[in-house]
Amino acid sequence: MTIHTRGLRGPTSVPREVAIRSGHRSLSGCLHRAESPIAAVVLNGAVGVPQGFYGDFARWLAEERGIACLTYDYRDFGTSGSGRPRLSDATMTDWGVVDQMAARAFLEALFPDLPIWIIGHSIGGAVLPFQSGFERVARAIVVGSGVVHVSDHPWPYQALARLFWQGHGPVMTRALGFLPGRLSGFGADLPAGVYWQWRRWCLSRGYHLNDAGGRLPVPDWRAFTAPMKFVAMADDPVVPPAAVWRLMRHFPEAVKRQLVLHPDEVGVRKIGHMGVFHRANAELWPLMIA
Repeated sequence: MTIHTRGLRGPTSVPREVAIRSGHRSLSGCLHRAESPIAAVVLNGAVGVPQGFYGDFARWLAEERGIACLTYDYRDFGTSGSGRPRLSDATMTDWGVVDQMAARAFLEALFPDLPIWIIGHSIGGAVLPFQSGFERVARAIVVGSGVVHVSDHPWPYQALARLFWQGHGPVMTRALGFLPGRLSGFGADLPAGVYWQWRRWCLSRGYHLNDAGGRLPVPDWRAFTAPMKFVAMADDPVVPPAAVWRLMRHFPEAVKRQLVLHPDEVGVRKIGHMGVFHRANAELWPLMIA
């Protein structure tokens, strides 16, 4: 693992770009520094969401809470991509296990004396059971992460999801060799291997458990022992609260807390799957990390 450290421990200012070695790949990241940090967070993003989306939240953690925060893009995506997704051999296993563990190892090496936190959004928290090496992790907060089947989505969103998995999504991916984000309505291009594995999970009752011992490592269900907070959004059509609570069963040794964010109770119009990290909803951030 290659770590570039010059200038990374200075006063809080513009985030510094970092290079994270993940296997034979290099991931592009940003370190949001905190002056005299009390902890360091690795923020694992959702599928198809560039790290820049989390920039305001990461900056708030560093400047307002004294918590250094590392954001990054998965291999062959965003700033870690080559712009040629057709050539990518990346899978969801690469993103959710290999790349997430590499980013965490990078942060642990950079801050050897600080508690390490994990904040995972959507798939950024869902694949934690298949990871290892949690000895330095002091806390995990998973946001909109769950064990999801397509039938969990409320209508009319479920119709869009079924079309994405069983209609134009596979047709476009087969034809082009990758999922074209804008044409498919997803918003970001995805490598074919990521799309196909994710599709299989969402159309299977066991979600990613069906890949355990095959495309995913055999999970050690008792490996994660740090405190965990599971955050669900009441109006999230992508990962409804019931799907978030299913994920909790996969961490039997962790002390777990639940939080449901209701738009009307916190004075916002909509939260959904993505809105909790929007700058306009910054009043939700203290609730999320409390």
